Amino acid sequence: MEKKYSGTNAGEELVQGRTARAFQAFQRAIEEGETDDFLALITGEFSFRVPLPFEEWKEEQHGGERFKDLVRFEREVLEVRLAPLFEIEDGKRGMVAFRAEGTLNESPYRNELAIVFEFEGHRISAFREYVGMPLKRYE
Repeated sequence: MEKKYSGTNAGEELVQGRTARAFQAFQRAIEEGETDDFLALITGEFSFRVPLPFEEWKEEQHGGERFKDLVRFEREVLEVRLAPLFEIEDGKRGMVAFRAEGTLNESPYRNELAIVFEFEGHRISAFREYVGMPLKRYE
């Protein structure tokens, strides 16, 4: 019987599943304010960077509580739905490009972004978010 190539091997499927799980938990936090799923996936040394135009967010942020602060802050001014466009994985990192559509300070908002998750095993040790268009209307 001929074997057909599926495009991934068992190890890659495991890695890709971890990126999808991380993004789904991130998506739920941003869209619904529910952070428990995301926090269950992070390491004790978790850190993140986000492209927000405020001094207090310009440096690397640390810990689950700070992530909850981010979600609260973003949900005060941003009401969006996230739609993943594609994901890629290299073994220690997973990246998801996604579209965000909704409102920012009650004005229409649409952007394409990318988030890069860094993993230790199956846990998220860090993420970095990259934005397609500068976010100037937060103010």
